[in-house]
Amino acid sequence: MTLAARIESFRELVEEWLRGLYHGMISHPAYEKIEKQAEDDEDAFMLACFPDAFGIPSPISYYTAELLPYLEDEFEAWERRMWDRGSLLERKGHQYHF
Repeated sequence: MTLAARIESFRELVEEWLRGLYHGMISHPAYEKIEKQAEDDEDAFMLACFPDAFGIPSPISYYTAELLPYLEDEFEAWERRMWDRGSLLERKGHQYHF
């Protein structure tokens, strides 16, 4: 096999791999579901850390308050998102077409 043929073969392999990577990461419909699930997981974490923001008493709030300077930007967006959406059941029901 000549050097030119090996380079062409390698280029085709890389092109096919990149096409599959693009399809899997950006254009595949599951990407949106994964993104929504990651957002739901982040919301659950923030609610576990800062339940006082919604009037739920928590004995660990004294310790999780130390995280607030590190999560300040995420906290504001999370609080706005939580007040705007109806409920977690509504969101999950929409995901499964209920």
